Amino acid sequence: MTDTHHDTTRRNRLLEAARQEMIKFERKENEFRKKDREERAAELRLPLDAIRVH
Repeated sequence: MTDTHHDTTRRNRLLEAARQEMIKFERKENEFRKKDREERAAELRLPLDAIRVH
């Protein structure tokens, strides 16, 4: 039973480490996407004073 408990404990630690790494990755990915969206939006802005709407 000790081996099973040890294996379960080790597995849980590995799963927790993997979960933490996934959280860090998702945060970085979200930050990257936000920055990319902002950069693309800045590139696509049109000068509003040059557009005449009648």
